[in-house]
Amino acid sequence: MPEVDVTQVVEAPIDSVYEILSDMAAFPKFMKSIESITIRERGDGYTVSEWVARLQGAKFRWVEKDIFHPDEYRITYDQTEGDLKVFRGYWQLKALDNGTEVMLVTEFEFGMPMLSALLNPVAKIAIRDNARSMVSAIKTLAQGAE
Repeated sequence: MPEVDVTQVVEAPIDSVYEILSDMAAFPKFMKSIESITIRERGDGYTVSEWVARLQGAKFRWVEKDIFHPDEYRITYDQTEGDLKVFRGYWQLKALDNGTEVMLVTEFEFGMPMLSALLNPVAKIAIRDNARSMVSAIKTLAQGAE
């Protein structure tokens, strides 16, 4: 299954970065590729969120369960319904002397074995570009919030 990993250092305190990541409903305000995020359900340590995003001109929709691990500065997500067969991953933060390391890991699968060999390389590039854009947007927002 293809996996995309993006890591970037953000010159901001880990708690500030985690607070930004935890407010997913605000992502469309500062992430160009995200059209909307609707929180369908909120519980103790989790949300169920509905996403609409554009990747290289194509619109993708999915619902994911987001589980928050504040003591570990980690947020995991797993698609429960949507356009891909598998779409899951996590955000992981690590405190550094000069700020916070932000890592976004995404696994995906189309669920069409005949087309996967053709689509996976293109999708991997699109998902990597989108992940870089998301992490950069977090960086810009976090560094501006200091």
